[in-house]
Amino acid sequence: MDIFAGWGPTIAQGTWMTVEVALVSSVFGNLAGMLGAAASLSPVRAVRVAADAYITAIRGLPQLLLILLVYFGSTVALTRLMSVFFPDFGTVEVPPYPAGVFALSLIFGGYAAEVYRGAFLAIPRGQVEAALAVGMSRLQVFRTVELPQMMRFALPGLGNIWISTLKDTSLISIVGLGELMKASELATSDTRRALFFYLTAGAIYLALTLLSSLLLHLMEQRAARGQKKALA
Repeated sequence: MDIFAGWGPTIAQGTWMTVEVALVSSVFGNLAGMLGAAASLSPVRAVRVAADAYITAIRGLPQLLLILLVYFGSTVALTRLMSVFFPDFGTVEVPPYPAGVFALSLIFGGYAAEVYRGAFLAIPRGQVEAALAVGMSRLQVFRTVELPQMMRFALPGLGNIWISTLKDTSLISIVGLGELMKASELATSDTRRALFFYLTAGAIYLALTLLSSLLLHLMEQRAARGQKKALA
């Protein structure tokens, strides 16, 4: 007897889509976070103000609202842009996947920027000064002294953002992306077994979160090995 009433493959595909969207969003989100952190530490006031505005907007607006703004905003923007060159082009439909990934990347980047900024400021300035004093270039100092320590300090915060992003993928179902939550909704509407499929989705999200927490814990232990030896 098939307990999923034929919806097992759809649930599996939705689970994979959830993981894929979270991974892709985390990659671009990390890049946005690094750029945001660098901008917030810039000596140029206008750059700092722009970075602070971006971080404040991401942290102050609900994720669902941001996803809707990106999805419908990009549709309107692209439609108007195309109408300038092709008046009879019509409406540009933005697929849910790129819109969802872009929105989650912006959200990830807004939170990651503060994490990277705090991690960079936590690096002892004496180490940087000592590296410069022995003749290392600024790029060498960043690559061998600042970047490894910054990543070690940032890893716990980035792990929390990753777990939040993994769960926030469920919000993209509102724009039609076939991730786990959307697959559960479709299965529920067809079988009328809402409790079963939503509990199944909850169990999968919980399993993904626990697995992520375990992997992140191992990564934190690995990153802290040299620090523990130095303290010993």
